[in-house]
Amino acid sequence: MAVFTYKALSGGSITTGELDASDRREALRMLDKKGLQPVKLTEAKVAEPKAKRVSPRSSGGKAAPPKPKAGTPGANATAKGTEIPEGPIKLRRAEVVLFTEELSDMLAAGLQLEPALRAMENRQELGNLKVVSVKLRQIVRDGNSFSNALRRVSPSFGPLYCSLAAAGEASGALDTILQRQAHYLKTLQELQGRVTLALIYPAFLMFSGILVSIIFVTKLIPQLTTLLESTPGAEMPMGALILINVSDFITKWWMVMLLLLAALGVLFKAWTDSEANKPQWDRAKLKIPLYGRVVEQRFFVQYLETMANLVANGLPLLRSLELTKDATQNIHHQEHLKEMIEMVGDGRSLSKTMIKSGIFPSLLIDMVAVGEQTGKIDQALQRAAVRYDKELSNALQRVMALIMPSVLIVMALLIGTMAYLMITAIFQTISSLSGR
Repeated sequence: MAVFTYKALSGGSITTGELDASDRREALRMLDKKGLQPVKLTEAKVAEPKAKRVSPRSSGGKAAPPKPKAGTPGANATAKGTEIPEGPIKLRRAEVVLFTEELSDMLAAGLQLEPALRAMENRQELGNLKVVSVKLRQIVRDGNSFSNALRRVSPSFGPLYCSLAAAGEASGALDTILQRQAHYLKTLQELQGRVTLALIYPAFLMFSGILVSIIFVTKLIPQLTTLLESTPGAEMPMGALILINVSDFITKWWMVMLLLLAALGVLFKAWTDSEANKPQWDRAKLKIPLYGRVVEQRFFVQYLETMANLVANGLPLLRSLELTKDATQNIHHQEHLKEMIEMVGDGRSLSKTMIKSGIFPSLLIDMVAVGEQTGKIDQALQRAAVRYDKELSNALQRVMALIMPSVLIVMALLIGTMAYLMITAIFQTISSLSGR
């Protein structure tokens, strides 16, 4: 058991205290049973004093100022008096993860959406998330859906996040979907951290290789050329000729090469951002060695988890497929899911539509077919999701394991080839001088 200190609202006054709970979620649930609205909840290393009840008039005998109503000048300020900026708010990935975890814990503890957002709004340590919570609560209070509020408040949540939130609202399992989304975002964050860590040493090697190549091209090769030209009867080796020509070309045209590479990068970015080219680019990504496998496995896991959760919460199969399609980022996969929606609308089973789509492996289809036959399709989808989540982890580990040796091999070939050609040219020059 852990000791948690809390600050909560109770009948217009603030109550602080401590309680014993196994985890944060149980602590939130205990506060909700007591009729307390949590403002701050932290795990304490040392027991705090027992709960104190602070009267609204305890500060100098003056009543606490009333909360400003919507539309008044104070309505656009947080509890600390910070003005709420107009327009969308950009959040870091870590802030999105924290927001998702906090909100899912409160919803799972039994709080409704608006009280949960109000509790986050009153938190002292959330920074930008306080402002996001204020704007979200105002939009939800006006009768808008939570997913629509997310789209309007911050672009950092992204279309996938908003579509999954819409799926959670439709199925009545918003807390479950937010928990899975938090897990996915944390996994992605950890993956990016591991990739960054794994790339530090290869990046250092690559930088060192580029630096050595520059020294070769600008210093050593010109000196070698001068030495060979000043040696009577010395023959220019083919390797030295290649190095000299490459050195002269890079020295003369390096600026043009950089501009050309930048232009190609801009053109490629514009091509991939074009709506007409996105389907073709999404199909091409699936064919990239190693990376395409990871994208495909991630789609399987997301498709299975989303469908399992929606079907388990009572949504019709057709509506579940529509929401799953909206939550899919790859346009190539979206087109196949759209065809599946049409076939399910015509009365076909899910497993048969998956066969017709041609994008799902036979093992996955067999697992879904068994679930249809037993009447437990949600459990079959969940078991398949667990299986393919393991395969996704294995695919990511393979990619990570191949990054380091690939960079080492490329740099060894580059620097080794240049060093071999130069040393060969120098020894041939020495042999020519000693034979005279």
